[in-house]
Amino acid sequence: MIFCPLYSGSSGNSIFVSSNNAKVLVDAGLPGKSIEKALERIGENPTDIDGIFVTHEHIDHTKGVGVLSRKYDIPIYTNAPTWDSMSKTIGKIKDKNIKVLQSNCISIKDMDITSYKISHDAAAPSGYSLSCEDKKACIATDLGFFSTEIRKTLEDADVVLLESNHDVEMLKFGPYPYNLKKRILSNIGHLSNDDCGKAIVNIVNSKFKKIILGHLSKTNNYPELAYQTVLNILNEAKIDLDKDLTVSVAKRDMPSNYIEF
Repeated sequence: MIFCPLYSGSSGNSIFVSSNNAKVLVDAGLPGKSIEKALERIGENPTDIDGIFVTHEHIDHTKGVGVLSRKYDIPIYTNAPTWDSMSKTIGKIKDKNIKVLQSNCISIKDMDITSYKISHDAAAPSGYSLSCEDKKACIATDLGFFSTEIRKTLEDADVVLLESNHDVEMLKFGPYPYNLKKRILSNIGHLSNDDCGKAIVNIVNSKFKKIILGHLSKTNNYPELAYQTVLNILNEAKIDLDKDLTVSVAKRDMPSNYIEF
């Protein structure tokens, strides 16, 4: 499998995942041209994309979905509440490309895609697990909190894109209005750097994992700060970065962390 965040951050999100025979995007939260350029940079062609899986309807996850679907005849997969919330903002989509998921698991060629519930201020937000044979990648961003279901989903993953959205002190003393700060810090908001580190501790086991920190706030975080905060927590928990896992940070404005596994 191949896993590559094309863009990850509060400005827009899109992740490319492929197996031997299937290629999909999870979210397309930037203009279609930006997604095209990102795919080109990693040697992929939008015409080969088999589907776009949408986590939730917020614009930083859906901005380019409609354009890409129309231009390249790509099916859009999501649950019914999310489709109802996003359908009016992404433009006209061919009926055949509207794929409202009837269950939490679907297969495209040799790839199995499973959705799971996350807590966020959206209609019915989902994370996604994508697997082929014994390889598994998970996307877990826009998390109000790290639930037992998420932990169980991520435990046996080889690659995890996990939210490290904000530094709590930067957020509290930053420029956001009080109501927005309150929402971000709530159980339907975003995972902080500290909570991200604690979450990683909870999924460490005998299976080596590549952890990518993602969906960082442009205003309330820095890549170096997110990384060091998580590293400090892992060190305190006596987790061996060479033996148990690796940690890196996804870039906001270009493809990064291209992983073949």
